[in-house]
Amino acid sequence: MPPTKLIRSALATVGAGTLIAAVALPAAYAGDGGDDWQSAGKGKTSGISGIAVSGTAGAADDVDAIVVRDNKEPDENRVASVAYRDGKDPDVDPLDWKGGSPPSDLEALAAVPGEKNGYLAVASSGEAFHLQVADGEAKVVDTFTLPAVEFGDEIENLALGTPSSSAAAAHGTSAREGKLVAVWGDRGKDDRPGTLHAAPLSFDSSGKSHFGDVQSAEVRAPYPTEDVRHASDTELTESGALVVSSASDPGDDGPFDSAVYAAGRVSLDDSGAVVLSVAKEPEVLKKFEKHKVEALACLPGSDKAVLGTDDENDGGSLTTAGGLCGG
Repeated sequence: MPPTKLIRSALATVGAGTLIAAVALPAAYAGDGGDDWQSAGKGKTSGISGIAVSGTAGAADDVDAIVVRDNKEPDENRVASVAYRDGKDPDVDPLDWKGGSPPSDLEALAAVPGEKNGYLAVASSGEAFHLQVADGEAKVVDTFTLPAVEFGDEIENLALGTPSSSAAAAHGTSAREGKLVAVWGDRGKDDRPGTLHAAPLSFDSSGKSHFGDVQSAEVRAPYPTEDVRHASDTELTESGALVVSSASDPGDDGPFDSAVYAAGRVSLDDSGAVVLSVAKEPEVLKKFEKHKVEALACLPGSDKAVLGTDDENDGGSLTTAGGLCGG
């Protein structure tokens, strides 16, 4: 398992704050991800487009999670619970969608910190759903549109976290400010970079969302380089490091290719404003050949992540990997 190191690279800092010359991120993790993937279902309706951990990770990489799928027909599953046990086929239980017609093309999912059974699911259009997941159901609490979404965007990533202040991040600490921050964005394609947005997020007593000022920055995946989606999912580590997955998608039958890379950092300045810092030359942490990674979530208290794929006609699969969330 690779140690965390200080990656020195110029960062484009967006929003309040000054240019950051170095940031603590996970060290590069050479080599591909092997093929330690476990099938979560065959066929196009079984792909995994977003994932959020719903429990703690066990010593043997046991993970309980909620996943979303980018299905579009009324009778196709949108949300499911998954029990991943290393070396065994995952147990996948579809959840009933409650609260209006099921949405089309769900592409990302994140757990709401501090809210029991609370999640945000996002469709490619930027439409978002605040969910309560319990008793075999995904119940809609509120529906809204994410800020800063433009015509033609394909929203594929979402992360929620409570990052540290800039001063704490500079000293390598993980002191939490308790301020919820959302990161989301357009996946980009080939010559068009992905665009990430970050903003404070809060919920009122009825579960409705309220966003603060939005900061934005472009990202380009260092790998893969053909038929590339620059940001297929996004995650914030406990210290605010920004980890992004990328994928090559030439069509329903592949061949697919993916990576996870260190993209930058999200922090708060002295006034509490969000600072989004993106690396000019992101560093690959790990490659995953033959799969299209669209779902990424860090495991609590670990440098490991659980990853899900949407391999189109080949269905969906899951694995865990170390060295991705230690920054």
